Amino acid sequence: MPANNPACHPQISRRTAIEVGSVSLLGFGINHLDALRAKAAAPTKHKTAKSCIFIFLSGGLSQHETFDMKPEASSEVRGEFDPISTKIPGLQISEHLPMLAQRSHLWSVCRTLAHGTNDHSLGHHIMLTGRSDAPIGFNPSRPMSTNYPSIAAIAGDVIRARTNLPPAIVLPDKIMHRTGRVIPGQFAGTMGSNRDPWFIEASPFHVQSYGAFPKYAFDHQQRGGKDERVFQTPHLKLSQGMTQGRMNNRISLLKELGEQRKVLDTAGQVESFDRYRTAAISLLNDEKVHYAMDVTNADDKTQERYGKNSFGWSLLMARRLVQTGVNLVQVNLGNNESWDTHGNIFPHLKDKLLPPTDRAVSALLDDLSESGQLKDTLIVMCSEFGRTPKLSRLSQFYALPGRDHWGAVQSVFLAGGGVKGGRVIGTTDSMGGFPIDQPQKPENFAATIYRALGLPQTTYWHDDVDRPHFIYEGTPIPGLT
Repeated sequence: MPANNPACHPQISRRTAIEVGSVSLLGFGINHLDALRAKAAAPTKHKTAKSCIFIFLSGGLSQHETFDMKPEASSEVRGEFDPISTKIPGLQISEHLPMLAQRSHLWSVCRTLAHGTNDHSLGHHIMLTGRSDAPIGFNPSRPMSTNYPSIAAIAGDVIRARTNLPPAIVLPDKIMHRTGRVIPGQFAGTMGSNRDPWFIEASPFHVQSYGAFPKYAFDHQQRGGKDERVFQTPHLKLSQGMTQGRMNNRISLLKELGEQRKVLDTAGQVESFDRYRTAAISLLNDEKVHYAMDVTNADDKTQERYGKNSFGWSLLMARRLVQTGVNLVQVNLGNNESWDTHGNIFPHLKDKLLPPTDRAVSALLDDLSESGQLKDTLIVMCSEFGRTPKLSRLSQFYALPGRDHWGAVQSVFLAGGGVKGGRVIGTTDSMGGFPIDQPQKPENFAATIYRALGLPQTTYWHDDVDRPHFIYEGTPIPGLT
């Protein structure tokens, strides 16, 4: 195998991760030291200096109401929203994305990404992993060890960490259904659970609410429930009652894992067990990490620019994490399939979903552009699928019509990372239902991210029996650079 591949790393059992639990003072996941361990074993010849912010809109963004409007179509296709002009001649988008319209020179759109399912769970798996086919044993009700690894898991595994934080992070929560079902496709799957992405869970799941809480929270079915969620910025400090003595006791517990250390050292696979323990504890004292996480205490001007809601705080945190040195940040804007607009599509998009997204993404573009980091930071925004060409009234739960699931096409937003602004990739038919030229597949979407992260076509990861798995299944979307 290529000697300079960054994905070669040792095989260490899940039990090794107990060392993280022993110092789990931060309230995050338990995989960070696994990530550090893998990076220490990876060769250093290939450097990854670029970043990606992957914005995922769970539920299914409607192309007709955002980036691929059909104003000349019949009313049941075009819907209620009017298009507005952008800075790019001939490029029009929804009237409810006015801030992005003013920044169209900074972003492009691919209108023709397609795959073959209308199912939420499989659609999530397809777009979060960049694999169009269903894996063996796929279960829409729960993640399986046979699932393909997510883009975030792969990036976290094959990229060397540049800071005390892992190279790939997902926030502000895992994607869940209101029933408590965890959506497949978010995790490491066949790579092994010890290589799951690092989740910052700042947004506790609520069984009835959707959207950008607190201001923009809503319930698709208008059941009248109250949303009492609070965006909990992680605080990197000792918990209440955690005295220095108690912390020392926890650290002492690590010393009892000497047998594990002997195994690692004997195998010659890790330089020092203590190195990773020290790295985890050092997070408590890293001012850059504190700054990146503490978004709810940012100055009022900054919070107002991004929006004082879960969408704004999440993208501000993503921007700061990239600034700190994290390579890939996946931001889930809206849990509980917030963008699943089967009914009441126009009031929900107009009043609850598009305004906070428009503001937060625009603020992110401004910050990265003004700092000069946009050229090295790819921003992508997509869903698990698009919406049906025609409006419908799927059930009695909705007073007004909406659009249903549609894997046949969706619009994908792209900016930065070498993407030239103002471009439109692909054209859909007159109803916005199918590509008529330049169709793209999820594998191309994933390849676009991997290229922006500086990963060569030869990059691979190893499974537990030392088999290589190359990460590229497609080619980057053409015409963007």
